[in-house]
Amino acid sequence: MAACHPTLVSKAKWFTLTVSQCVSALACGPQYELAIEAFCLAKFRLDMQELDQGQWCSWEDTVELYGELTNCTTLVADKMKCYWPNRLVDEFFIRVHREYFHDCSLSGRLLRDPPNRILGPFIIVPILVTLLMTALVVWRSKRSEGIV
Repeated sequence: MAACHPTLVSKAKWFTLTVSQCVSALACGPQYELAIEAFCLAKFRLDMQELDQGQWCSWEDTVELYGELTNCTTLVADKMKCYWPNRLVDEFFIRVHREYFHDCSLSGRLLRDPPNRILGPFIIVPILVTLLMTALVVWRSKRSEGIV
């Protein structure tokens, strides 16, 4: 099994040869989880390290890497005669999302406040309307006191 441990050798060639030679000897279950972490996650981590961390939430920058990760888990499952998707794959992708995409919104953009030029009117206008209505009520109530 030591010959199956991933190294930093040519990504695609190493992956294809290693998976086809090493994974077929393993069985489903915990061994499948170990295999996808050793083969798929190791390559994904290297690919993500090549990206700037600010690009992790950009779907355009990560869609290819994410697709390769998904295909890798499928290939490993196929070689090991496991069903795909399965509970282990679901848990695997949840861990990947927690590690790499936890700050990303569903749209793929970072969540942040709008600029002050946009946010300002949404704060100032209700405050001014409240003050104006309060002044109008006070002024109207003082004016009607003399008309009884």
